[in-house]
Amino acid sequence: MADNLPSEFDVVVIGTGLPESIVAAACARSGQRVLHVDSRNYYGGNWASFSFSGLLSWIKENQQNTDIKDECEDWRKLILENEEVISLNKKDKTIQHVEAFCFGDQDAGEDVEEAGALARLPVFGASAAEEVSEEPEKECSPLESAVPGAENGESEKAMSMDPSSAAIGNVLETNSENESSHNTSSGESNLELGKTEAVHSEVSAQEPKKITYSQIVREGRRFNIDLVSKLLYSRGLLIELLIKSNVSRYAEFKNATRILAFREGKVEQVPCSRADVFNSKQLAMVEKRMLMKFLTFCLEYEQHPDEYQDYKNSTFAQFLKTRKLTPSLQHFILHSIAMVSENDCNTLEGLQATRKFLQCLGRYGNTPFLFPLYGQGEIPQCFCRMCAVFGGIYCLRHSVQCLVVDKESGRCKAVVDHFGQRISANYFIVEDSYLSESVCVNVCYRQLSRAVLITDQSVLKTDSEQQVSILTVPPVALGQPAVCVIELCSSTMTCMKDTYLVHLTCPSTKTAREDLEPVVQKLFSINAETEKDTENEQLEKPRVLWAVYFNMRDSSGIDRNSYNGLPSNVYVCSGPDSALGNDCAVKQAETIFKEMFPTEEFCPAPPNPEDIIYDEDEIASEETGFNNSPETKPESSLQESSSRVFGPLISQLLVFCTYKV
Repeated sequence: MADNLPSEFDVVVIGTGLPESIVAAACARSGQRVLHVDSRNYYGGNWASFSFSGLLSWIKENQQNTDIKDECEDWRKLILENEEVISLNKKDKTIQHVEAFCFGDQDAGEDVEEAGALARLPVFGASAAEEVSEEPEKECSPLESAVPGAENGESEKAMSMDPSSAAIGNVLETNSENESSHNTSSGESNLELGKTEAVHSEVSAQEPKKITYSQIVREGRRFNIDLVSKLLYSRGLLIELLIKSNVSRYAEFKNATRILAFREGKVEQVPCSRADVFNSKQLAMVEKRMLMKFLTFCLEYEQHPDEYQDYKNSTFAQFLKTRKLTPSLQHFILHSIAMVSENDCNTLEGLQATRKFLQCLGRYGNTPFLFPLYGQGEIPQCFCRMCAVFGGIYCLRHSVQCLVVDKESGRCKAVVDHFGQRISANYFIVEDSYLSESVCVNVCYRQLSRAVLITDQSVLKTDSEQQVSILTVPPVALGQPAVCVIELCSSTMTCMKDTYLVHLTCPSTKTAREDLEPVVQKLFSINAETEKDTENEQLEKPRVLWAVYFNMRDSSGIDRNSYNGLPSNVYVCSGPDSALGNDCAVKQAETIFKEMFPTEEFCPAPPNPEDIIYDEDEIASEETGFNNSPETKPESSLQESSSRVFGPLISQLLVFCTYKV
């Protein structure tokens, strides 16, 4: 039981976000005794994914200001005279300004329940958060020392995999000239990439299918809605770690199929295949050569420092103006390739971002990006599963009252949980949201503005409805940040059929709604009834059926010395940052692990099961020649595919020479 845990561990990890989960997996893999706890009833923290009803419950929870009382009032009796405590937060305060709205038809919504759900959901009014069901959620065992995910609240997936299937997913490659994914792994690791619902409906000159709120509620388990919106660079640190540690077998991925550009009020697709290039008539040959020359320079810019040294202190946008590029090409490079801020990114950062984009082309498809099926919340769970496989103990709904610090040495000795049990360890990993205000008094946090929309059409309709798209919308006004838009289709297993899930993210300047609603109004139709008499092009906009806005704390990049009175053996993991990829979380996890165990390898590949000798009997059987174990299999095709590239890189650059002026 969770109220009778072992009293000693090597490492205690508090919080199940991505960096904490990676650290926990690395520690367990190196042979450390790991206890991984979270006061929430789901894995992932602010990296989690929810079904629709789960998201409604999350909205309600983050709009309530009630404090959580201690279950054990006399835990302070466990503190000795030569010890002091650092109290931890019981409630997550990293989410603010949560506003949810339903714009879809609400016929008979009150009589509809989510398929398979235990609690009934009422009808949404103008503000969704006030009408979330107050029925208690299903109780789950607080102690899970087996495979995470099965007990998780996120197991409410409509098409969740059984444990044996979930354990053999792979990062798979897709043909750069084919939008549909295909399977390239072998043997028992054989699962198709992007198991789609196999729906390629006819190109619709027809009206989109009418989706009501009651349908969304009924199909709520088809949704896996991420709190944080990110994509994985195909040669980014997270993909390399997934491959190296073989954690990739626990997940499946779909490549982003297209990159979009927003210019002069219109959304246009950037061609991303050779066929598109051959058929394109969008750019003159002179402009293609200009762009080709610049992208080639970006790949090897370090070899030509004279060309950018004088502009190191300039913004990347200013540097582009000196490269004899047309305004349309400058816009394209800044917002569709480098995807950096027009005002805040310097020249060197822009060149690095452009090179990273180009180097990731062609590894798993015709864009540099991958997206995990069932949402970003799968990735922390994959690393939690690896930790559990190597002996880590998991406890959800298990809050920690305090850290116990020895006054003489200044090191943390133990934690006291909500059952009043004192648990000792050598090292402690704490998610930033658990730290109290007294510890964070000198910390200056940034904020992210987030919006999640459920829409009835894609922002750019094409022959195929199954598209994963990324679009950067330039600042709508002076002083405003650019907005990253990621649109997911139903084949990503994140939304129901005939709908799209759209994520919008930008650094905060105001509340999330104030930051993002102008962009939403540019791309989508919010109230179809009032727009029926407007121009025809307004009617072509996708319609927003449901939306939620919220601000999330960005605790990345904070210096350790900013935390007040933090013991030397306590390490802090940050929440999601504003970057598109996950490099910050991986770097942070590796840094923490290396500080704790400098001689250990970070997340090495697991041993081949057939090479493991379990006891003396097996040794004897080998000596007598009666060992019937199968021969060692060759390495997974995943490892081979990681080094394979579809054609020369330079040929891929031609893809980006076809932007419409």
